Order: sequence, then structure tokens, then C-alpha cells
Amino acid sequence: MAPIASAFGGLADRAVANRAFIDLHCHTSASFDSLARVEAVVKAAAERGLTHLAITDHDRIDAALRVRDHAPSGLTVIIGEEINTADGDLIAIFLTEVVSPGMSAVETIAAVREQGGLVGVPHPYDGLRGFGRKSGTRLESIAGLVDWIEAHNARVLGGKANEKAALFAREHSLPGIAASDAHTVVEVGVSYNVVTGHPDTPAGLLAALGDINMITGHASYYVRVWTPLAKLIQQARGNGRIRPQSPAGGTR
Repeated sequence: MAPIASAFGGLADRAVANRAFIDLHCHTSASFDSLARVEAVVKAAAERGLTHLAITDHDRIDAALRVRDHAPSGLTVIIGEEINTADGDLIAIFLTEVVSPGMSAVETIAAVREQGGLVGVPHPYDGLRGFGRKSGTRLESIAGLVDWIEAHNARVLGGKANEKAALFAREHSLPGIAASDAHTVVEVGVSYNVVTGHPDTPAGLLAALGDINMITGHASYYVRVWTPLAKLIQQARGNGRIRPQSPAGGTR
């Protein structure tokens, strides 16, 4: 993969231009469906020219916390989480504590806001991972509560899911972003966003998303077929998907 910097100049040039290159959805081996070491992920992000990377493992933030203060020069790691809510997945960033899975989308958003975090909706119309697919909750019900919509998810292949997401974002005056949704090192930086500003804080990122240029790409089918194998290996390692806990402490 050609470095992002090759298209937009070196790090110094980009700093002068006040531009940031950000990906707000990326997984590591802390997720139940990825084998990508977090150190390799951040190294690839820096080498490919990203300036900001949100590590959003499924229902965990430990890998992101571990690597944040040791990220390569020029790369800011944002602590994030892809949260398995009762209504579908949500992306939360700028977290200080993990948000438990299994709550409703509205409850989950409130928990993220208590930490001062931001919330986005990943792959909202994906046939297998779309929002409300199991609960029937409509995306419109949380449109006024979230900060962005993934208008282009690089792991959505075929169909009109990304187009529908982009249209939803436009109709509801929400920023539409591109995300790699990387589960392997090779996918890091395949889709990202170019913004003007300083997205190092929640307020700074929100301001930057007002003027965004999506750079869109797609994950190879041959990369995606590794995901089922990654799940099996992780399960064998005892790192399966985190299950929501019932109020009594049992698994739902």
C-alpha cells in the first residue's frame, strides 16, 4: 500500500497545512475476530501517513490504552471501543473506561457521554452487521444523539449499504466519514479522512468533521475470508466475544 503521505506530502508539510489524516475504526488482536498485534497496527498507521488512529476493539480498550503512550512519532492513538449494544454496534472514542455491552443504544450513548466521549454508527446498513437488524430499532431514533455516520466502511462489499449510509448522513445533517474497519495490518489506512484542524480532543474532532474529505477504499475479499479463521483461533485462545452480563451477574 502506498503511504498516505506520498499523496499529500510529508509529515512536516502536512503540519504546516494544518491537515490531519484520521481513521476512526480499527481493530487489533484484543478483538475476538482479529489477529493483528496492536504494535504492528500503529506502526503501519504511522508508516502509511495517518496522524490519528482510533483503536476500537470489540467491547475492550486495553490494547489501545497499552499502546497510546508508545505510539510512533506523528501518530496520535485515540482510545475507542466498538460496543455491542442491544440495538447494534456503536463506535465510541475518547474513552477513559470500557463501556459494557448489552445496553440499549440510547443507554450506551448516555454512558459514553458521561465520559465526555463521542459516538458514531458503523456500517449501519450492512446486511449482517447493520443497526437494528435484530432489535428492529430504527436508525432514525438515534440520529439526533450521535456525532457521525460511517458513510463508507471499507469492509462493506457489494450492495448499496454504503450508499444508503451516506444518504442517511446527508439527510440528517450528520458528518459522513470513511473508516477502514481494519482487522488485519494490511487493511490499516485503506480508507481514512482528511480534515483541517486539530482532532486531538472531542471538541477539536467535532469541529474538524465539519470539513471532511473521505478517501475511500475497500478491503480485499481475500483478506476478509481470514476473519472466520481469526475467530476460531481467538476462541481457542480463550479470547472469544465478550457476552453482556445480566443484572444478576449471569450471561444474557
